[in-house]
Amino acid sequence: MNLRDLFYESKKLRPERKKELEQFCRNLDVHFKNLNILDLAFHHRSFSNENKEHKRYNNERLEFLGDSVLGLATAAFLYEDMMDNPEGDLARIKANVVSEQVLAPIAKDTMHIDRYLVMGRGEELSGGREKKAILADAVEAVIGALYLDSGYAAAEKLVLRLIVPEIRKVQLDKGNRDYKTVLQEYYQQKHKVCPVYELVRMSGPDHDRTFVVSVHLGDVCYGPAEGKNKKTAEQHAAQMACEALGLE
Repeated sequence: MNLRDLFYESKKLRPERKKELEQFCRNLDVHFKNLNILDLAFHHRSFSNENKEHKRYNNERLEFLGDSVLGLATAAFLYEDMMDNPEGDLARIKANVVSEQVLAPIAKDTMHIDRYLVMGRGEELSGGREKKAILADAVEAVIGALYLDSGYAAAEKLVLRLIVPEIRKVQLDKGNRDYKTVLQEYYQQKHKVCPVYELVRMSGPDHDRTFVVSVHLGDVCYGPAEGKNKKTAEQHAAQMACEALGLE
């Protein structure tokens, strides 16, 4: 058995799907020796949930791998690019540019991932192609797929092409702010303790959860705020607190 078969099932590509994937590669100027692994990167878990014969054919493992490659490539670039900055500055920018808020627009506007996604009927009908979490996860899955197919150098090249423009925006203070970090630095400096985030409730089915979170600064509570995952909801709650405290 080929080692790669341990990571995903073999799946014969239809000619029209192969053409679609080749078009994706041309648009992004990347090359895959094995288009099957790229195809896997676009398969949301709702597809495997509804198609039991492909119960392991989804992009979650590739997303896990791609997240690490994305983080390493971004951190290495920041280390070399910002030689005079302390670790805190690098960490703040990294957290910003690898976030769902940044990756989702890259997925849709630069990579056009929404055109290639494969998902279950329920997810399709609920607007899955427009969901930030699904789009951002697919970016990481594509990075993971390219790493497995062509090695770290190829994956790093793609990451930097996508992420460096976002780094420059943040360096010029034109990007999305990492409100959790802003709030934590402010509150720790003032009170020597961290903000406390509370998961108020979750709602919706597994494939379309909504998380509601509040943030507590001592006896004062800000929120609640919503997000499609806990991390995003916490960012929104932190933003509400920052705005109320005049930290914008």
